[in-house]
Amino acid sequence: MPDAEHAPEAGRAPDAGRVPEAGRVPEAGAGRVRKPGDARTPRTGRVREAGGDRRFASSLITAGSAILALVAVAVAFAPLLTAWGPEEIDPLASLAPPGGAHLLGTDLNGMDVWSRVLHAARLDVGIAVAAVALAVVAGSLVGLVAGYRGGRPDDVLMRVLDVFQAFPTFILALAVAALLGGGTANLIAVIALVNAPAYARLVRAEVRSVRELPFVEASRTSGASFWGVLWRHVLPNSLTPVRVIAPLNCGWAMLTLAGLSFLGLGVPVPTAEWGAMISLGTGDVVAGRWWTSVPPGLFLLICVLGFSLLGEGLQERADSTRR
Repeated sequence: MPDAEHAPEAGRAPDAGRVPEAGRVPEAGAGRVRKPGDARTPRTGRVREAGGDRRFASSLITAGSAILALVAVAVAFAPLLTAWGPEEIDPLASLAPPGGAHLLGTDLNGMDVWSRVLHAARLDVGIAVAAVALAVVAGSLVGLVAGYRGGRPDDVLMRVLDVFQAFPTFILALAVAALLGGGTANLIAVIALVNAPAYARLVRAEVRSVRELPFVEASRTSGASFWGVLWRHVLPNSLTPVRVIAPLNCGWAMLTLAGLSFLGLGVPVPTAEWGAMISLGTGDVVAGRWWTSVPPGLFLLICVLGFSLLGEGLQERADSTRR
């Protein structure tokens, strides 16, 4: 019979009095033992991953903003950066190569390519930004009313948007541009029309979530009017994704404008516009006169890249914040 003095106490585990080995910490609820610092905790991993995402987003935003800042400087000081007007003709220098009095040469009509490229930036960027701004306003209003009201107004508005979104966006832009004709105002309306349904659906989805939040319900019960609740509480809290997507759509709007002008449905010649310049110089590239169409194409690429980097950076930052 075992000695009572050395027998384990009742209700006490045999190893209860054992001291853990130095330098080793037992894990709660597990039989194995690990050293401190052997593995990174999931929380730390998520923090580090979010920090890396924010740095990457900041890099994208900085790069996009720098490109757009350079474009803005070129647009603002275009008359000072060239001695020729965008529609001024040099009759003695038709299709002149780059160099001399014409930094990027001249086109078939003897107009300075460098001057036209700089002045075209004013038109292309201005139309794109104005069209996206109009699309944001119109789409947000539709999405705001549809998402907050619900019921029959929501069903009717969403079915109308379904009709617009049933067509490919550029095909719809072609059809509307052919119907309305060219001109700056018509092009802004066309590009805004094909962009507005996407903003309406985006805002509607956000509004349907925001309207159920406690502070919105408190505002309603306190006697605030319908439009007061919308403008003061629902709309400001529903525009975060719109601010992220808008820069990306500015680049897309520039491509749409260039495509319409390339097909002859955009800005009429001889107004300086990148798509029209590319269209007029397409035949010259085959003959080796690259300077009539390559420079406007490169400037269009740079502008779209700037808007794309800015939009992607904003989207990455929003995603890292949610994580």
